[in-house]
This record gives sequence, structure tokens and C-alpha cells, in this order.
Amino acid sequence: MDSNQKKRAVVSYENMSKELAAAFAEKYPKGFSDYFPDLVKYDKPDGTSFYAVTLEIPDAIYLVKIKVQTDDAEDIERWLDGDDDDEDGGVGSAGERDDLPDNDISQYSTGDDDPGDND
Repeated sequence: MDSNQKKRAVVSYENMSKELAAAFAEKYPKGFSDYFPDLVKYDKPDGTSFYAVTLEIPDAIYLVKIKVQTDDAEDIERWLDGDDDDEDGGVGSAGERDDLPDNDISQYSTGDDDPGDND
């Protein structure tokens, strides 16, 4: 079928049909890391926007909307000022910093790292 005669539609990732989901998985088998370079921002007439990737199947061409959370300038300012009261463990929250491994890797050494080194 000629691409000029194909049905064109917009569908959200969450509401894809099984056929479309299978085509999406075939085109982007690794998921996010695969489709990120193809992600395009589309502006709507009401001033809002959405992100989507193009997916073509034999009888249609779809824009598959992908939910993308972008940084808000006010959120960044609050984080930089240290006023971020993020309770969910997000970036900049104390909960996440407590989960980071320490920098002292010597505690993991057995002292005999190189078995071929017989001093």
C-alpha cells in the first residue's frame, strides 16, 4: 500500500493495540534506549506539547505518544537552592544520597588482588 494512502493516527503508548504493540517491540526491542533518538516533540495549537515516535505498519502510520517528564525551571531553581522537599527519594533528596555506595573501595580488597604477584 502506498504511504500516501495509509491511515494516519496518534495513539498513546499505553493504549496501543496488540498488533501495534508487537510492531513497536519489533522496531524498538531494547525499549527506551532504542526509541530515544527517534523521539520528537510536537507542539499542539493550545500551547501544550507531546513527544512521540513514528511507527509504520502495512496499513497505517502512527505517532505513538511517549510520556516524557521534562525538567521545570522552577523545580531546578528550588533544587539548586536546596529547597527541594522531594519526599519520594528523587534527585537531590536525602533518601537517595544515603543509598549511594561509599568511595572507600579498599574495604573490599583482600590484600591479594594479583595472585600472579609473588613477592
